[in-house]
Amino acid sequence: MDEKVRKPRTRIQVEKRELILEAALECFSQHGFRGATIDQIAASAGMSKPNLLYYFKSKDDIHRTLIQRLLDTWLAPLREIDDIGDPVTELRSYIRRKLEMARDYPRESRLFANEILQGAPRILPMLEGELKSLVDEKSEVIRRWMRTGKIARTDPYHLIFAIWATTQHYADFDVQVRAVLGPKRDGEGRFEDAARFLEQLFVEGLKPKG
Repeated sequence: MDEKVRKPRTRIQVEKRELILEAALECFSQHGFRGATIDQIAASAGMSKPNLLYYFKSKDDIHRTLIQRLLDTWLAPLREIDDIGDPVTELRSYIRRKLEMARDYPRESRLFANEILQGAPRILPMLEGELKSLVDEKSEVIRRWMRTGKIARTDPYHLIFAIWATTQHYADFDVQVRAVLGPKRDGEGRFEDAARFLEQLFVEGLKPKG
């Protein structure tokens, strides 16, 4: 049976899709999935609703595309943990990369947080599949480091959760962070200050005793 061959998108089509996704990211990160509307996204993208629906079938279609991209980006630092590398160096680099993402992708972080707070109705299969498989894989790497005495014994899953929670805080609660730090410390240097503290918290705490 012959399969239909999908024609490659033209440059204009690619540009239009990117314009829509950028507008949707802004709307979803501000209003959440339920609060954002196709009309809002179309207006933000500077196009008509029918024109937008030529490129994406629905709001769900746009949201799904954004979430898939987000997961690919979000999981990249975890994938980069090298099982044959030095554990302290690998974990320090992981913390740094996660903070860089909090600094550079705050809207994406809010989009993901909003979806999770709603019970992950649109991405649960991704969480139970791709995300879980990767965390299982890297948890086993951490266990091997523990078994060989390279780092102190702990629960690898909760270690990863703790790194997620502390680094993503600087994206999801950035307004609070800057308000509490005050005008003398609320600049870009706050991310370097955070990196040094989290390295001390996690890396020093994971060094083998004795």
